[in-house]
Formats: sequence, C-alpha cells, structure tokens
Amino acid sequence: MTAFARVERSGPYGTLSWELRSVNSRYLEPHLRLPETFRDLEGAVREALRQGLSRGKLECTLRLTEDSSGKPLQVDRERAAQLIAAAESVAALIQQPAPLNPLEVLAWPGVLVADAADPQALNAAAVALFNEGLSELKNGRAREGAELARLLNERLDAMQDEVLQLRELIPQMLANQRQKIETRCAEMKVELEPQRLEQELVLLAQKSDVAEELDRLATHISEVRRVLKAGGAAGRRLDFLMQELNREANTLGSKAFDPRSTQAAVNLKVLIEQMREQVQNIE
Repeated sequence: MTAFARVERSGPYGTLSWELRSVNSRYLEPHLRLPETFRDLEGAVREALRQGLSRGKLECTLRLTEDSSGKPLQVDRERAAQLIAAAESVAALIQQPAPLNPLEVLAWPGVLVADAADPQALNAAAVALFNEGLSELKNGRAREGAELARLLNERLDAMQDEVLQLRELIPQMLANQRQKIETRCAEMKVELEPQRLEQELVLLAQKSDVAEELDRLATHISEVRRVLKAGGAAGRRLDFLMQELNREANTLGSKAFDPRSTQAAVNLKVLIEQMREQVQNIE
C-alpha cells in the first residue's frame, strides 16, 4: 500500500499540482490539504478515494501556482476599506501614530488581486488532475503488490518444503524414539514386556501425532496461494490466514518430541512472521 504519485498541469490559470502519498493502514484514512479556494472539492476527492481504494493512510496535497503575468491587477476595495478602518481604530489608541502607508495596505493578503479564473473550470481541472494522480498511485501500489506476492510465494514454497520433510521424517522419528526406550531399559537392566512397550509407543504416537496440524498447514498454504492469485483486496483475509498458520505452527511445536520436529516448528514460525509483516503492506 506504499506508493507516491505527483501530477502537474499548466493552464491559463497557472499551474496545478497534486501530490499523493500512501502508507500502510488497516483502514482508509485520507488527509487532504487543499487551498482555501478549493474547499468545495473535498467531498468529490474523498468519494474518488473511497471508490478507488479500500485501505491505506493517504496524504493528498493540492497546490496552485497562479500565473499573473499579463493580467490587470485589481484592488478589492471592500477588503482595503475594512483594513484601513481597522488600522485607524488602532491608531486612535496611539498618541502619535505613523501615517498609514498605501503600499502596506496593498501588500495585505487579499487586497491586491488579479483577474480571477473561472472557479468551475478551475475545480474541474483540479478534479481531472486528481483522477490522473490517483490512477498513477494505484499503478504504483499494484507494482508493489506484485513484488510482495512474489516474496510471499517464496516463503510459501519454503513452508511447504518444511511440511513435506517433516511428514516424511515422522516414521523415522518414532522408530528412533522406540530405539531410545529400548536402549534406556537395557541400560537400566529393566525387562520391559513387549506388550507394555507397544502400549508406551502407541501412547507416544498419539501424543505426538501431528498429521492433523500438517494437513491444516498444507491447506492454509494452498489457500494463501489462491488468495494471492485471485487478486483484489486481500489484506484482511491474508492477515486472518497468517493467524491460522501461526496457531498450527505453535501446536506443532508443543507436540515436538524430536529436535528435528522442534526445528521445523521454529522454521515455520520464522517464515510465518516474515509473511505477516509483509501482509500488513497489502490492501
């Protein structure tokens, strides 16, 4: 969801420019910075953002650099009169006030103005330019999304390898555990009945049975791939799937009875955490 776009257009009114910045957020949070003359555009801009994006904290800044060359200057007499009246009321409080300088009055904001551009035409140009900027921003977010999808698929491949390797190792780990029990009994010179040994091994196999967790991990990995391939707004669903993957990895670790299964659970949790951080950047 991180992207930046800047668009600019020149016309008889001067130069309009939009800067759009997008960073990560769970919700759509637009922050608009508009010149006072463009306040009427706020509703249209927010609606365009709502239609075009679903998540992200956005800063949208509009600037207008007016081109006053060749345009006759005009004095806003009403504003100048208000300013002079205010200055005279203050001067009455001073014993020897300095005379009011006409150039200072002209320098006051809003007193000296050029021919104003058509407000409707200016607003229309600003909205059209904003739509261009929004399109550019969305393209940037799409490019970032494609790169994030590639990184996530790499980690999904690594997770799938861990699941497959662990599934293949389980029979060997159970056989090793049986051998350890027999060796321990031999060292202690304890004769363990074959039936009792089988009962202990069955109990161990039940407690350490991770087939269900491995199946769910494989299912969640396939679902993450499907969501990434489907495209669209997938951030919240991917965030939920990361929680489910982490839950299965935790259960896998709690059932570990061999260093290899413990290491596999740790590797899975590291990969899931890396994915979870990247998922926060997906719309």
